[in-house]
Formats: sequence, C-alpha cells, structure tokens
Amino acid sequence: MGHGGGGALSAELIDQVFAPAYGNPTLAGLADSAVLQLGGARLAFSTDSYVVRPLFFPGGCLGDLAVNGTVNDLAMSGARPAYLSTAFVLEEGVEIAVVDRIARALGAAARAADVTVATGDTKVVESGHGDSVYVTTAGVGLVPDGVDIRPQRARPGDAVLVSGPIGLHGVAVMSVREGLEFGVEIASDTAPLAGLVAAMLAVTRDVHVLRDPTRGGLGASLNEIARASGTGVRITERAVPVPDEVANACGFLGLDPLYVANEGRLVAFVPREHADAVLAAMRAHPHGAGAALIGECVDEHPGMVTVATGLGGTRVLDLPLGEQLPRIC
Repeated sequence: MGHGGGGALSAELIDQVFAPAYGNPTLAGLADSAVLQLGGARLAFSTDSYVVRPLFFPGGCLGDLAVNGTVNDLAMSGARPAYLSTAFVLEEGVEIAVVDRIARALGAAARAADVTVATGDTKVVESGHGDSVYVTTAGVGLVPDGVDIRPQRARPGDAVLVSGPIGLHGVAVMSVREGLEFGVEIASDTAPLAGLVAAMLAVTRDVHVLRDPTRGGLGASLNEIARASGTGVRITERAVPVPDEVANACGFLGLDPLYVANEGRLVAFVPREHADAVLAAMRAHPHGAGAALIGECVDEHPGMVTVATGLGGTRVLDLPLGEQLPRIC
C-alpha cells in the first residue's frame, strides 16, 4: 500500500520499475502532465486512476474527484483542459443506482470544469476482484504560447504560494471511512483549478512551477520540486493555512497536516517580483480566496525542504515513506 501513497516508496517504484521500462525524454520530466508537440500545437496530456473509499464523502464523491483530479493535473502545466476520457471498472454486485449517481456527478463536474467527456470504456470484474467502482480518466488540453511550467524551473528567490487551506480532503475522507466525529463536518476541497491558473497566468506567464498537492500532501509536493530543481525550499510553519478543524483532527489522529492530501489546492513557485500581484489575483478567484505566501526557494540545502517552526527552530520536512491516509483519491 505504501507504494501507492505518493511518498518515497512511490518514487522508488517509478524510478526502479516504470521509468526504466518506459524511459523516454517526454516521460523524464515526471510532471503532473506531459507537454507534447503535436501538429503545431502544444498539448498537455495526463491520466489518473481513482480508487477512493468510501465512494461518497462530505464535499464530493468518486465521480467529481475523477474529473477534478485530471483537470488539475493538466492545469499544473498551464493548460486549458478540453477533453477527457473515462473508464469504469465495476465489481459484480454493485448497484446500478450507485454507478448512476457517480456517473451523474462526473458529468456535472465535467460541465462545471468546461471539459467534454469525449470517450470511455466499461469493464466488469467478478465479485471479490474489485472494490465496487474504480474510475480512470485521461485528459488533454492546450498550453498557451510562452508558458513553461515544470518542477525543474524552480529558482532561488522564487516565492512559494499555496492557494488555500490544506488537509481538508484527506481528513474528510478519513472521517467518514472510520466514522469519526470532530464536532464539525469537514468537507473535501475537491475543485477544478484551471480557472485559477488562468487568472495567475493573466498576471504573468513567467510562473515557474505549479503542483497540486494530492497524495503525500504539501510536504511531498515541495520535496519533489526541490529534488527536481536541485534547489532548497524554506517555508514558515505559521504561514501555512491549516484550518482549526484539520489541525484538531490531525492532532487527535497523530497526523502531520503537511502530509495530508488535498484535491482543490495548488502550490506555486513564482519570481519574487511577481509574487504580490499573483497572490492578489489568486485571492480574487473563488478557488484561491485563502491563498498565502508560505516560503521561498533558496540556495541553501539543495534538494531539501526545511520548516521554520513556531517555536523558533527549524526542522527538515522529508519526503514521506508512504501515505498517512490510504485510498484518498
């Protein structure tokens, strides 16, 4: 299970198995989506499978998660998402009403994200050989001219921005999975982020890095960027927006909010001279209202992430071994 958690074991699986098997220059970037040249156009292309349990949770379900996750992977390359494919794997015995509810949520999320579900597939497996419903989506979108967003472009001096409060999705899924009560309902943040990215690029096309911190949370994303760019990242713990309900739930469960999954947030590395204007544009957008500047990219400790703690100390924020909360997307 740890190999699917978005941490060090996932990176090991990719580095030792998949990358050698598929190895090519396009894959080598290991970004959220691949940017391809095809027929004179620059396309972003991404695929992802969704196996969340439970299928329905506060703030969302498997259907809208499958749309928003792939739309956001495309947006992290600066692309305008256009078309999706969707493939359902159904376990024998699942109720058609459940499948219908997921499909309707998927269609509604696609319309909200202004993308078209253009093709699909369905397979059924025997009872006991699946877990009700799995969904795989792939998507394509157009990358505007002058946009070059990838983890290798992080530079010392870049400001590190996050688009809003973190940890909501992972805690929302865990609360219903385990029947936990935290005194207030915690809803997933699942949302399509292409419009937010477009608002940021309207300020400057010189955005260096975008990443949506899903599996492994903000901590995993920052480590991946630091390692890909060979730079250091320093963040301030008190600057990271963690809702009280998430902090309380994580304290109760023994989790670090920096490693808890999100499905409607992004982290951005932008040149310091553009940071204030980009931050203002983010806060003016519905999906970036809680945006904050949380740190910077530095020359020191290349490939590592450090956190300035509230007590005045510094700790290393390492890549997690696996996922704290399994099956969250």
